[in-house]
Amino acid sequence: MAFYKCLFFASLIFSSVFVTMSQQACTPQAFNRKTFAACHNLPILNSTIHWNYYPSKGTVDVAFAQAVVSDSRWVAWAINPTSTGMVGSQAIVAFKRTDGAMSVYSSPIKSYGTRLEQGNLSFPLFDVSAVYENNQIVIFATVGLPNNVSVVNHVWQQGPLSENTAQMHSVSGPNVQSFGTLDFLSGKVETVRRGTSSVFRVKISHGIINTISWGILMPVGAIVARHFKAADPAWFHVHRACQMLGYFGGVAGFATGLWLGHKSSGVEYKGHRCIGITLFALATLQVLVALGLRPNKTDKKRVFWNWFHYLVGYGTIILGIVNILKGFDMLQPGKWWKFSYLITIGVLGCVAAVLEARAWFLILIRKSDQAAEQNKDDTSVV
Repeated sequence: MAFYKCLFFASLIFSSVFVTMSQQACTPQAFNRKTFAACHNLPILNSTIHWNYYPSKGTVDVAFAQAVVSDSRWVAWAINPTSTGMVGSQAIVAFKRTDGAMSVYSSPIKSYGTRLEQGNLSFPLFDVSAVYENNQIVIFATVGLPNNVSVVNHVWQQGPLSENTAQMHSVSGPNVQSFGTLDFLSGKVETVRRGTSSVFRVKISHGIINTISWGILMPVGAIVARHFKAADPAWFHVHRACQMLGYFGGVAGFATGLWLGHKSSGVEYKGHRCIGITLFALATLQVLVALGLRPNKTDKKRVFWNWFHYLVGYGTIILGIVNILKGFDMLQPGKWWKFSYLITIGVLGCVAAVLEARAWFLILIRKSDQAAEQNKDDTSVV
């Protein structure tokens, strides 16, 4: 029995090793009459990297091959000397032109909004070429490794073409997972998971904090102030708690946004940033005015303070929701997250609409009763 158990576990180990090897196994090939000693199948986008590393020269000959579904696609392979992501990557881009010729050039990636413009890289690049054969594009180059390091952060990508112009690639699925580390000396290749990045974790925190603060607590506080004043003074305490929690959460969200802007050099989301600054300024003004400049209920100036409070408050809520939706589009956490928030804000909107309709209905009934009472009094006087 012990023998069979050992045999069983040995077979499991062998099977797992075989599966792992079959997933990563790669046969070195000869391209353009040049043989590459090392290669590795990359786990995303049907890509393979082949190379010859020359430690004494600090260079590496690379052949990057990627299968494409049609010849109207561009492919790219890049080294990022400064981080693990897209921004800062020094890319080589290739595609088949409409006239059948291959186009291949270098492109430094300075922002997420890049159009893959041609430009010089931050390290030497020689003998760049590309071919299209057997439904795959192969990029060839000799790279002068930055600081003669053997381990690099690399990124690979593909996207559609419009005529001979590269278009934006998909921002979900495999297209946002195609990066990792590559050791030209040992041959070790690792895929970097998005969630392991400290910047990515702060982005998630930034999104969650702001969604709860500006996008949920603020609207709830406004609904309570608008429709539950009959429960005095409980409504005021609930309203103040929601708005203050929302504001201090917004302060934390604003701070993480500043940190992300500092850490993401070359990445600009002008609309999101401008709305965020405006939102924070209005909310801070609202808090200062509410705490220090609120007149007594009997003061004649109270009506002007009320109008200011309403306009700034509702303006803050609207800007907050708009900026949250912009944040979802930038972060791309998955459609379910944005859909869940839209359901949440939709439910809050429906609740507010029903309560508003009820309030107006009660006002009309009250006015109708007052008119009937007035008519009754007038008739009795006659």
